[in-house]
Amino acid sequence: MTEQLHRLRTALGDRYSISGELGRGGTATVYRAQDLKHQRRVAVKVMRPELAASLGAERFLREIQIAARLSHPHILPLYDSGEVHGLLYYVMPYVGGESLRNRLIREKQLPLEEALHITLEVADALGYAHGCGVVHRDIKPGNIMLESGHALVTDFGIARAITAAGDDQVTTEGIAVGTPAYMSPEQAGGEQQLDARSDIYALGCVLYEMLAGEPPYKGLNPQAILARKLAEPVPSLRAVRDTVSTTLERVIFRALARAPTDRFATTAEFAQALGSGRALSTPSGPIPVTAPTAPPAQSIAVLPFVNMSPDPENEYFSDGVAEEIINALNQHGEFHVAARTSCFAFKGKSASIAEVGTRLNVATVLEGSVRKAGTRLRITTQLINVADGYHLWSERYDREMKDVFAIQDEIARAIVEALRGRLGGEKRPPRVKRYTENVAAYELYLKGRYVENTRTRVGFSKGIEYFEQAIAEDPGYALAYAGLADTYSLLAWYRHLPPAEAFPRAHSAASKALEIDEALAEAHTSEAVVRFYYDWDWHGAELCFTRALELSPNHPTALHSYAEYLAARGRLDDALEMVSQAREVDPLSLTINAGLGWVHYFGRRYDEALQRFEQTLALDPDYVFLHWFLGQAYMMKEMWEDAISVLRRGMVSSGGHPGMAAYLGHACARSGNRDEALRLRGELEERAVHGYVPADYMGVVCMGLGQVDEAFEWLEKACDERALHMVFLGVDPLYDCVRSDSRFAALLGKIGLEGV
Repeated sequence: MTEQLHRLRTALGDRYSISGELGRGGTATVYRAQDLKHQRRVAVKVMRPELAASLGAERFLREIQIAARLSHPHILPLYDSGEVHGLLYYVMPYVGGESLRNRLIREKQLPLEEALHITLEVADALGYAHGCGVVHRDIKPGNIMLESGHALVTDFGIARAITAAGDDQVTTEGIAVGTPAYMSPEQAGGEQQLDARSDIYALGCVLYEMLAGEPPYKGLNPQAILARKLAEPVPSLRAVRDTVSTTLERVIFRALARAPTDRFATTAEFAQALGSGRALSTPSGPIPVTAPTAPPAQSIAVLPFVNMSPDPENEYFSDGVAEEIINALNQHGEFHVAARTSCFAFKGKSASIAEVGTRLNVATVLEGSVRKAGTRLRITTQLINVADGYHLWSERYDREMKDVFAIQDEIARAIVEALRGRLGGEKRPPRVKRYTENVAAYELYLKGRYVENTRTRVGFSKGIEYFEQAIAEDPGYALAYAGLADTYSLLAWYRHLPPAEAFPRAHSAASKALEIDEALAEAHTSEAVVRFYYDWDWHGAELCFTRALELSPNHPTALHSYAEYLAARGRLDDALEMVSQAREVDPLSLTINAGLGWVHYFGRRYDEALQRFEQTLALDPDYVFLHWFLGQAYMMKEMWEDAISVLRRGMVSSGGHPGMAAYLGHACARSGNRDEALRLRGELEERAVHGYVPADYMGVVCMGLGQVDEAFEWLEKACDERALHMVFLGVDPLYDCVRSDSRFAALLGKIGLEGV
C-alpha cells in the first residue's frame, strides 16, 4: 500500500471505502472506491502533491466549483471535492467502460461513423460548458470515457471560467495545463484568455487521431510538437485514409487552423459542418445532405436590425423592419433569401460576416440599425459582400414614422439595384406589399409577432391581444388575421390549450385572412395546419399546402408543415424531400432540423434520428423539446437508461412538461421501475384536474405499464379531443406493440388513416 493511499483511507474512511488504484496520469492518481452513504461505485481523483502545492487548496476548490455546476449527459458529473492532510481530491462516478485512449491503443483507427459519433457527443458537451463560461483546456483521448456506446468528457476540474476583462480570476502560472499533441497554438504560447476555439482545436486533433491512427503532429518532445504546429501545415488526412471525403477533411482542417479566427466560432458550427461531412463520407447512407457549394451571387441574409432607440422596448420595431425587408426580397423570384428564423439566430451574437455567409450559404449580408424617437425614424443600412467584407451599398434614412413603408420599399429596391450586375436582366425590383396603410395597426402587428416569437404562454396571450388590437385599428388587415391564426395554433401545439378551444379560433382567423386576400401564403398555411391537425381533412389540407407553396415556394413554415403532413400519411420519402427543402431555406431553424429527425424516427431509422436530434440540440442546447425527442428515439432502441436520463433533464428544463412526464413514465415502466411510472401517472392525472393534459399522454404511460385496455380507453379519448399527436398514430413506432389489435385499426379509421 502506498503512503498516499494509506493517508487517503485514513482521512476519508468514514465516507468512502477505497479499494485500490485505477490509474495515474500527469496530474493525478485515480482510485476505485465505494460511496458508503449512497452505496454507489465512485472514482476518487487525487492531484499530484507538487501540483496541489502549486495550486493551493483555495484555488483548487474555487476552480472545482466551476466543474460542479456542469450537468450534461456527456459530461462526467462531480460528486464531491475537498482537501485532507494536504491532499486535494475530487470524486466522480465510476465509469465501467474505457477511455478513448485505451480504445485507440487497442484499435488505432476507429470506424468513421463511430469517430464522428464520439466527436459530436463531445462537441455537445463542450458547447454546453462554453455556454456556462467554462473552457476545458485539456481535451484529449484520455479525458474522454466510452460507456454503453456514448462519450463522457472528464476532468473539468482544472477548467477556468471565462470572465470579463478586469474581473478577479484564478490564474495558473507555473502549472502545465494541456497536452502538447492536442494543445492549441495560442494555449501553447501561454495565452491565458482562451475561448471555445481552443477546445475546438483540441477536439479536431482527437477526431484526426481517431481517423488517422495518430495525432496530426508528432515529435520527440513537447517542444518539437509545438514547433511543428507553428511552422507546418496540417498533414493530409486522406493520404493515410482515403475513405475520408475531401469535405470532411476540410472541416477537420478548419478546426485545426493555426489562427483562432480561422476556426469554427462554436462547437455547434463545428458539429453542423461534421454532419455534412458525415453524409458525404457515407454516400450509401439514408441521410441525403448535399455538399456545400459556393453561394449563389443573388443570395442575401438580412440580419436583425439593432435597436438604437432610447426605449429598449422598441426592439419589436427594429426586428419588424428587418423581417419586412426579408418578405419584400422574397417577392423577387431570382433571389435566394435566407429565412427569418436562420437570420435571427445571430441576434445578439458577435458573429462575423464571413461566419454568417458560411452558415447561411449567402453571398451578401444586410446589416442595419433603427432609432425611433416619437414620430421620428432613423434607419441605417449597409449591404456587405461576404467574400471580401467590402460594402456594396449603404444609406441612412431620416424620416417620419408615417414614411416607414416607403423606407422599406426604397431599401429593397436599392439592394436589387446594387446587385443588378449579379442578377442580370431588367426584372423590376420588388415593392414591399402593403397589407395596411395604418401605421398604428402595423406597429401593433409587429408587436404581436415579436412577443409570439418568444414561444411562451405569456407571449402567445400577449400576441393575441396585439393582433386583435391591430384588427380593431384596420379590420381589413389580412396579415394580422394570419398572425392571430398562427398564435392560436401554437397554443395548441405547445399544449397550452385543448385543440377544441384553439383550432376553431385559428380556423376563423385564417378564413377571414383569406377572405380579405386569397393570395396570402401565410393564411393558406394557417388554414392547412387546422385542416391537418384538427379537422383531419386530409384532402383539404393538402390543397391548402400546395396553394401556399404555389404562392411562396420557399415559405419555410409551409414546407415544414407539409413535410409533417406527408409523414403522417406514411409518405416518408416525400416528407424527407420536403423537410430537406425547408432546411435549405432555413438552415438554423430548430423545428425544421428536428423535423429531419422525426422523419427518420417514423421510418424506424433510430440512429439517424438520434444523430439529427443531437445536431439540432447542438444548435441550441436550450431547446428543451429536443430532450423529449431524444428520449423517444432512445426508447425505441430500448436504451432505457439513456432515455430516462435525457427525459429527466427535459423535465427539469421544461418545468415539468406533461409530455416529458408521460414518456418518462413509459421508459421507467419498461425499465422495471414500476413505482416511479405509477407516481408519474398519478401526477398527470392530478394535473389533468386543473389544466389540459392530452389524453394520449396517459395512454403512453399505460402502454409502458402493460395496461393495454386502459391505454386504448385513453387513446379513444384522445381521438375525441383531437389530440395533436393522433395524426401520427399510423407511423409512430411507439404503437407498434398494439398495431395488430383490432381496436388500433378502428382508431386509424376514425382519423382517416386506413392503410397507413
